[in-house]
Amino acid sequence: MAKVKTQYICQNCGYNSLRYLGRCPNCGQWNTLVEERVETTNAQSTTRHSSTLTGIVAKPQRVKDINAQKLPRVKTKLNELNRVLGGGIVPGSLILIGGDPGIGKSTLLLQVSGQLSDEGHSVLYVSGEESGAQIKMRAERLAVAGDDFYIYPETSMDSIRATIDDLNPEYVVIDSVQTMQATDVNSAIGSVSQIREVTAQLMQIAKSKNITIFVVGHVTKGGALAGPKILEHMVDTVLYFEGDLHHTYRILRAVKNRFGSTNELGIFEMRTAGLAEVKNPSEIFLEERLQDATGSAVVVSLEGTRPILVEIQALVTPTVFGNAQRTATGLNRNRVSLIMAVLEKRANLMLQNQDAYLKAAGGVKLDEPAIDLAIAIAIASSYRDKGTRPDDAFVGEVGLTGEIRRVSRIEQRVAEAAKLGFKRILVPKNNLQGWNPPADIEVVGVTTINEALRLALA
Repeated sequence: MAKVKTQYICQNCGYNSLRYLGRCPNCGQWNTLVEERVETTNAQSTTRHSSTLTGIVAKPQRVKDINAQKLPRVKTKLNELNRVLGGGIVPGSLILIGGDPGIGKSTLLLQVSGQLSDEGHSVLYVSGEESGAQIKMRAERLAVAGDDFYIYPETSMDSIRATIDDLNPEYVVIDSVQTMQATDVNSAIGSVSQIREVTAQLMQIAKSKNITIFVVGHVTKGGALAGPKILEHMVDTVLYFEGDLHHTYRILRAVKNRFGSTNELGIFEMRTAGLAEVKNPSEIFLEERLQDATGSAVVVSLEGTRPILVEIQALVTPTVFGNAQRTATGLNRNRVSLIMAVLEKRANLMLQNQDAYLKAAGGVKLDEPAIDLAIAIAIASSYRDKGTRPDDAFVGEVGLTGEIRRVSRIEQRVAEAAKLGFKRILVPKNNLQGWNPPADIEVVGVTTINEALRLALA
């Protein structure tokens, strides 16, 4: 007989309590503990088989005796997705995609499913939120079809497992994990227990049958993935689909990837016929830049292996209240405060009675030391009300003593600026050694923040 007991489980972090608590002691959120009935049985857990599909139970082996079959990555027609995944889809991986409602998660996976089906792969698209007719309507708008592309509206994991055993597809899409139900868990759909059990079953299917599974996850009001944190630990890759619903551009970034870098970035444009790749995102971030505007500086940022030119804008105005405000959008607020302190101490800019508002144009988020110099130039330009040259770019890390420190991969950054028509770029002087700059751009090495301000705002 199974023993039934009642527990209160936090829907935000998965904390268990034997009694109700208004505030979760683990994550600090209020009114997140929900009563759930948990059955404990002595049944033996399911054993994971090897992914060679031989049915042999896994056993301990020496590292040198393991036959590592290097499976080739499967590339989709969306090169932006391939880059974020680390070069393509790894067979047998479990990929979690999160994002705000209506951002385009289902559209992206439906397009990828159609492309994989066109290349001869079998795909099973499981939907717990839409009917088959609704998915068919969207598939016709996206021109998605295929002989081995199956739509399956279902929420029961028992039925989904049986269907996967019958069809034996190469790819499975679960849209979404919050709507799936494991029948052996007596709790509400979307609860922590359900999400944990459903994800565990999907992981077992992916590894034992060598099936690649894409899972759509909901997000909370704060933008984090809904459900327990263990959800992100169980999967192989976690992708976030970001963007503004009022704009057409979408950014896909990896926050966890066991098979590649987490610094890569993919940019798409939402159109009537679906998501289209953005080949040159630097032109998008700079296309509406004013020529003679003050408080503007262009930085060559590096997202993974891709250099991107982004305009950093600053607005410095006298404060009306006692304490000056510091607001940053797309930039780290602590980094902005640090650079303003350096400017005040080393460059004699009286910023303590000035409100500062900064943003990275285009909705992109920048967080690397190489953007420090551009932030400093933008702040000083707005404070002095003097614009920078429209064909100048800036790269460099600013130290607390006012020095400009070297950055990584300077060759790619300079080449990208030259390709977009910039005539001059200010870089750390220590980065000028060991390589030959392009002939069509002037590379100027700077040592201190005062030297950089004198050249940029001359």
